[in-house]
Amino acid sequence: MAGSNFVDYVKIFARSGHGGAGSAHFRREKFVAFGGPDGGDGGRGGSIVLRGDRQYWTLIHLKYQRHQFAEDGECGSGARSSGRNAQDIVIPVPLGTVARRVVETEEGETELVPVGEVTEDGEELVLLQGGRGGLGNWHFKSATNQTPRYAQPGEEGDEGAFILELKVLADVGLVGFPNAGKSTLLSVVSAAKPKIADYAFTTLEPNLGIVEVRDGRSFVMADIPGIIEGAHEGRGLGTRFLRHIERNSVLLFMIPADTEDVRRDYEVLLGELTQYNPELLDKQRLLAVTKCDMLDEGLMEELRRQLPEGVPSVMISSVAGLNIARLKDMLWEALQAE
Repeated sequence: MAGSNFVDYVKIFARSGHGGAGSAHFRREKFVAFGGPDGGDGGRGGSIVLRGDRQYWTLIHLKYQRHQFAEDGECGSGARSSGRNAQDIVIPVPLGTVARRVVETEEGETELVPVGEVTEDGEELVLLQGGRGGLGNWHFKSATNQTPRYAQPGEEGDEGAFILELKVLADVGLVGFPNAGKSTLLSVVSAAKPKIADYAFTTLEPNLGIVEVRDGRSFVMADIPGIIEGAHEGRGLGTRFLRHIERNSVLLFMIPADTEDVRRDYEVLLGELTQYNPELLDKQRLLAVTKCDMLDEGLMEELRRQLPEGVPSVMISSVAGLNIARLKDMLWEALQAE
């Protein structure tokens, strides 16, 4: 997921194949006086299908393959020979991919209609169904019509534009302002190697890490790009990171000890999430006050008085390892309560 190769939003144009036409054929054999209808069926057109693949982490492979066109089914022929079905186009996508169709309303406006999401390895989601093949004329033979001279045309395929959007699937999402210590924590508790520096928005894309607790237990943690006030309106990195938070089971709010007011920062972060999607308030929340290694007991006590009520909190230092084991235990317990 590192570098500039993280692509979490792409628009594609897709077209499924038309079904092949059925055949209106009659037997033509030597010494057979009355050859009956024997036109075969047309083949099915190819469908456009998304398939979850845990080997994919981004949508970058679609950045330069935005047109996905399936082939048409073959037409039927004599001797009841059916036309060949066209191959489906199966597009591998990372788990957490959401598909929405771009639809033009009667008023000329654009609307995004949910199609579905892919959350499991091997799970398939049909974007566009291929057209069915038409029936050959032998299907229409009856006592009153011995020589039907018609067959069904194949069904037309479908076409349209789709927005594919990746929402990172993780158990714990880290929420905080830039430089709150999210990347440092992730690098300490997992094998992830996020970029770390002393300027805003070091993290421009989500980073995932596997956090081992004990006894073989583990969970997935996501370092989400930092929030600024007004993010829900698109400021800073805007709603791009907010949609990833939607997919986390537990949210870990991170506020550095050198902030002016821990409670105010927490309320601002909470407000941004609420403005974006009020349902985010239903998720379990924990608070970690970071960079506490330089504080004496008096300053720690003062900080504790600023902590918001009703939110499980812990004072940590990723660099010094202060209370990191306790934090992992708290997160594990919160996940078990889900």
